[in-house]
Amino acid sequence: MDLDAGREIGIIVTNTPGANSVSVAELALGLILALARQIPESVDAVHQGKWPRYSGISLEGKSIGILGLGAIGKQLARRLKGFDCNILAFDPYADVGFAKENQVVLTSKEEVIEKSDFLSLHLPLLPETRGLVNETFLKRMKKGSFLINTSRGEIVDEDALLDALQSGHLKGAGLDAFIVEPPDPKNPLLNLPQVIATPHLGAQTDGVTSNMGWFAMRDCLAVLKNELPTYRVA
Repeated sequence: MDLDAGREIGIIVTNTPGANSVSVAELALGLILALARQIPESVDAVHQGKWPRYSGISLEGKSIGILGLGAIGKQLARRLKGFDCNILAFDPYADVGFAKENQVVLTSKEEVIEKSDFLSLHLPLLPETRGLVNETFLKRMKKGSFLINTSRGEIVDEDALLDALQSGHLKGAGLDAFIVEPPDPKNPLLNLPQVIATPHLGAQTDGVTSNMGWFAMRDCLAVLKNELPTYRVA
């Protein structure tokens, strides 16, 4: 949206912040569990008539890192509490009260990167986050750990991630976002069995559709009644 143009001609613009928070957090948790228990590989094997005995990873006692403890990061933290894992988080504007209430350990970005067995990204795309997950970042992650990205594809250097996965430094990745969407079928990340790729569907649920509709309708009605909309951006 050209917000300046909207202001000039008197058009009020609103959005629906937080409408997708629960659904994206649920997908992030789903990717964590699917990676930990090799669910896609197991399903595919059984469909082929095989009966493998994969050795999964329990979340109990593991460290789950959250980079970005905003609306989505908070929803993920709430859902992780029941797994008896250690929840580490970094956010420059972290909600200390929320962290204490939900057993989240607030720490530095460096410690979250280095100590997490599963690292979930919940960051906005900004100049300082574009390409944040580069070769240096990935080398600092714990060997055998997993990366989950349900935010923006541009945050991750895909070539560096490919190298980290092929070398075995990272054990797997769950990706709901790519730099180019849809990704080229020849994208080498898609050929790795330890990569679970989904088509940017974090916000594609009945709950999100309902929330966005209600948020938008309430603000439209407020504007028509000459009242202040709740989520005005211009």
